[in-house]
Order: sequence, then C-alpha cells, then structure tokens
Amino acid sequence: NVIDVPHLVRRVREVGLSHVQLALGWLLDAEAPERQRHLEALRHSGLILTAGMIGFAGEDYTAISTIRQTGGFVPDDLWPARRDRTLDAGRLAAEIGITRVSTHIGFIPSSGDPHYTEMLDRVREVAKAYAELELTLLLETGQEQASALLQFLNDLAVRNVAINFDPGNMILYGAGDPIEAVGILGRHIGHVHLKDAILSDKPGTHWGREVPFGKGQVGVEELLDALDKVNYSGPLIFEQEADEARLAGFRESLEALRAAEADAA
Repeated sequence: NVIDVPHLVRRVREVGLSHVQLALGWLLDAEAPERQRHLEALRHSGLILTAGMIGFAGEDYTAISTIRQTGGFVPDDLWPARRDRTLDAGRLAAEIGITRVSTHIGFIPSSGDPHYTEMLDRVREVAKAYAELELTLLLETGQEQASALLQFLNDLAVRNVAINFDPGNMILYGAGDPIEAVGILGRHIGHVHLKDAILSDKPGTHWGREVPFGKGQVGVEELLDALDKVNYSGPLIFEQEADEARLAGFRESLEALRAAEADAA
C-alpha cells in the first residue's frame, strides 16, 4: 500500500521505471478529502497506471491450506462484503482512468464440485458490473493449474475477464510449470507480473520461497520467449512482496530483464 504518492513517485523514479500497478485498498479506506488529494497527486505524477489491485481483509496467507479457505470470493459469509469491495475498487479505478483491476478470486473448485457454478456466478456478477464501467477484471494466477484456469475461463464465457499472469505465484503455490502455462493461457493473458520463486520441498502443501526476478526457477529468457510466442504485448510489472530490501530487489530484477532482452537482441 502506498499511503504517500510523492514517496511512491520517488521510489519508482529511483529504479528508473514509470509504470505502476496500483493497490487500491488504501485509497478506498481514506477519508474523502484525503482520497481526493491522493487522486490529484496521482493525476499529476507522470506515472502510467497499468492496472489496479484489490485484496480483502481476512485473507490468511499463513499457509496454502489457510488461504485455500479464506481467499478471494470463496468464503460464503464474506462474499457480499468482498463483492462490494471489488465493485468499489472498480468505480475508483474508473475515476482514476485505470482500465484493469486484478484480484485473487481464491481457489477455483474442480468442475465437478457443486461450488464451481457458484464461483462462475460470482465472477460473472463482478464482470457484468465492470463491463458497465468499461473495465477488465484480471484473475491472478497461482492457485490452480493453468488447464483448470483455462476451463474456468471457457465456462465463464465473459469478454471482459482476463488473466494477470504471475509466474512466481505458480511456483510458490506448486501449481505447475509457468512457461508451459503461458502457452496454455495464451490470448487470455492481459497483464503480467515479473515475479520469481523457488519451489518448496512439498509443492502445493508448503509455500515456495520468493526471490528477486531472475534469481529463481522461472527462467527470464524462457518467460519472455513464451510471452512473445503468444503475442503478448502488454505491461511487464515487477512484483516483490517477501523481500524487505524491496528497492534493491527491484534493481536486481530490472538488471535481469535488461540482460535477457540484450541477449535476445
């Protein structure tokens, strides 16, 4: 969360970047006058806002098992509040001029599970409201295998829902090979996180370990090549959550990306 827009701008410029995916929760929670002050600062910041992002109170990332139960649109008792929060985030994004908002909708049940249709209905409800705001809802990868996510998108059959592809998440969750996943999800990818990780000794049960992009098991050149093969031409956004020395980690990640691009040229 940003809290201070000038501080955000300084940090982004220090790394030599200009594109940002903006967390929206802190703005939603701000009092109206403070929110307007922040929005005005964002409008004059020179930053290019590629997408918004929204998470939810009560999500427990202590373990994969806890986030499976508490994440996203899954908990029935929390769904009304989380739906409203997601819609509020969409209205705020539209006010700023952001056209895409990403979130983790939570673990998608298997297609044979009675809750599968319920999850489809919940995502369709949000997508319909977002369509009226001319927004795309981005579902962030990580929890499920790419083939299961593709089936969900096909069953969803909604035009303004796409994928926020995060290769690091797939390793953290033990959800399969991210390079293979790019080929499977292909045209549905609408936004990309450059995040890296190392697989745990018990994939799918224990978390993997997040590391700066280029220091883990994603494979920088392999990822760029896979994205090129599916004709992805959208934003590439560094995301790094675990490392407290975040700015140094971003610099390492940027160096890895530039080195891979130079090799490709």
